[in-house]
Amino acid sequence: MEKEMNSGQQPWLGALLPLDVCELPTRNGDGLSIPELTPEQRYAFDTHGWFLVPEVFTGSELKEMRDFGYRLHHDPESIPEYERSPVGGPLQKLIDHPLVVSLLNEFTAHPAVTGPERYGFAVESASLFYRAPGMGRFGPHNGNGLLRFPGDVHYYNAFPGKGYSPHTRIVWELNEVKKGQGGTLLVTGSHKSVYTAPSDIQDPNSDIWSTYGCPGGSLLFFTEALTHSATEWTNTENDRIAVFNLYSPVDSGFAKVYKPHPKLLAAMPPIRQTLFRDRHVVDKVNGTS
Repeated sequence: MEKEMNSGQQPWLGALLPLDVCELPTRNGDGLSIPELTPEQRYAFDTHGWFLVPEVFTGSELKEMRDFGYRLHHDPESIPEYERSPVGGPLQKLIDHPLVVSLLNEFTAHPAVTGPERYGFAVESASLFYRAPGMGRFGPHNGNGLLRFPGDVHYYNAFPGKGYSPHTRIVWELNEVKKGQGGTLLVTGSHKSVYTAPSDIQDPNSDIWSTYGCPGGSLLFFTEALTHSATEWTNTENDRIAVFNLYSPVDSGFAKVYKPHPKLLAAMPPIRQTLFRDRHVVDKVNGTS
């Protein structure tokens, strides 16, 4: 009987994953090298639940993205239909920018379903946020990320030496954000909170909220387990134009995987196409899906 039972076992049962299965990609869709997060960045994201990288893009490259965003909001008919999305045109390079992949490799990717030529995470949503003065509504949500029911990915796991954020938000601010005039509000550390939030969390002017100011072209990371909120845009010198991309591990998630136009997807580099795989585990490493 023992022999029969052993013969039916899968060869990997109880074994460590082979090292080649756990290899993360080192270059993005544009062939750019993916850096490792610095110790300071890892600590900030794990401890605070968010951090900001200013001026990732500047000059003509930033202007091209900003102009595309304005057209997408004000004059979408001027853009070919298949490019008419927050991952179209010059915005496509944002979805797997080396800094984005760097953070997601560390905090979101599932190593067992990734490889050198495929990401271990997927784009769950992609949105263009356009705000003129007076636009934007306060509405706190999420937090208590250590206390979530099974199946809800709005959580954050922390172990000695490792953090895990299965629902991670990336925000590209393409115009200047003046601190306190409409940038995203964040309750620092609330992804690890275990107590009910105090009543002043309902006041956008409360000191419980953190926020930021930054030049155009800056990059904000935060875990969706963090309490956060939009707020009214009051900057009269420029409108807000921001790209909000949401990522989850490729083998799990909260909503359906975002799907670009088939023509746009087919034209993407192969590794970038893997951001839009259907969610299932089979064939995710060595297969073609």
